[in-house]
Amino acid sequence: MMIPAIEKVPVISDDAVVFGLLMAVVALVFYTSSLQSKFFKNLYTILPPLLLCYFIPGLFNSAGLISGTKSKLYDVSSNYLLPACLVLFTLSLDLPELWKLRKKAGVMFLATVISIMLGGPFAVWIVAQFAPDIVSGQGSDAVWKGLATLAGTWIGGAANQAALYRIFQPSPQIFSATITVDVFVCYGYMALLLFGASKKDALNRFFKADDRDVTALTGRMEKYSLDNTRIATTPDYIYMLGLAFGTCGIAHLAGSSIAGWIQDKFPDLAKFSLTSSFFWIILIATVIGISLSFTKARKLEGAGASKLGTVLLYVLIATIGTQMNILSILDHPGLILVGFIWLLFHLIILTIVGRLIKAPFFFFAVSSMSNMGGVASASATAAAFHPSLVPVGVILSVCAYTIGTYAGYMCGILMQWVSP
Repeated sequence: MMIPAIEKVPVISDDAVVFGLLMAVVALVFYTSSLQSKFFKNLYTILPPLLLCYFIPGLFNSAGLISGTKSKLYDVSSNYLLPACLVLFTLSLDLPELWKLRKKAGVMFLATVISIMLGGPFAVWIVAQFAPDIVSGQGSDAVWKGLATLAGTWIGGAANQAALYRIFQPSPQIFSATITVDVFVCYGYMALLLFGASKKDALNRFFKADDRDVTALTGRMEKYSLDNTRIATTPDYIYMLGLAFGTCGIAHLAGSSIAGWIQDKFPDLAKFSLTSSFFWIILIATVIGISLSFTKARKLEGAGASKLGTVLLYVLIATIGTQMNILSILDHPGLILVGFIWLLFHLIILTIVGRLIKAPFFFFAVSSMSNMGGVASASATAAAFHPSLVPVGVILSVCAYTIGTYAGYMCGILMQWVSP
């Protein structure tokens, strides 16, 4: 059964009004979370503020009050605010401490890629045993072709999904159905991870985690911030915004040029996402931000660089929330089931590996979301643990972009093999 296309005529279609509404929601969440009321204390014990800043806009979108698909706010946030906040977060980066996290982060990242790559064919095979019509189809209407594009975005990102769309060429109907699965399952899963971040101590005990490296990094960052904290002046804010958005501009200029040049000279490199300007924008912004951490710009952390970055990130989180449509499950309940089985397989494998290597829940959450959600969602998830950990999510997301097309292609072939 198809749900009524309520979002085709949203109650609020003016992006200026939508943006004002989102900022009011974020402000209201922060205000109520600071109150001493027993009701709000109990509420935010269960639902952390970050989750509500993400979830409430999703409710607005689901109810047809706004339309995340028609609004340009998410595009603006991901293209401009995300690179800018990455610079502000990496200004005071402690690279030697970050390097110590590479082993467990690497293992969990590989476990994520493999579990998603194998989880797709496993889910198709399971559903084919009791409801083969859900995962069947011929030619361009073959369900596995649409799910192959989903594998691309769950292992890498939108660029990988676009590449696999060109390779497998699913019909528009099948492709749109898999978009529904992506929106419902992935954004619902992100909400779960944000909630888990607020319970990280209990989850770390479950994983029997040795989180000394993560604690050391966050501790050093907090100490550096406290030791250098000063009252920010107007020039400080101008410097921070100038560096953040100036770098964003450089990243866009260079990223678009590099991607265009590679597209003309080496089009086959599209399989590694190297023809995606967004890939280069994020990579360049991150590299410049890390480079600035070795200069006097690092002192801007004392004036609140990471705090300003957090403000930009909360705006991004609210706009990400507008992409979630809770009612989309009614569109394609069968494929949603495939998506849930796929996700469950991924979670089981990641949980087993996490317990074996005693990885902190942080690595579980960020390695998973760096694949399934991309750099914006991974950054938001990492920030839920600590702003200093955002670069980990960015680096893992960049790695996911480079292998997403190949891994997604292999997943698609396996799904074709097990399809009825």
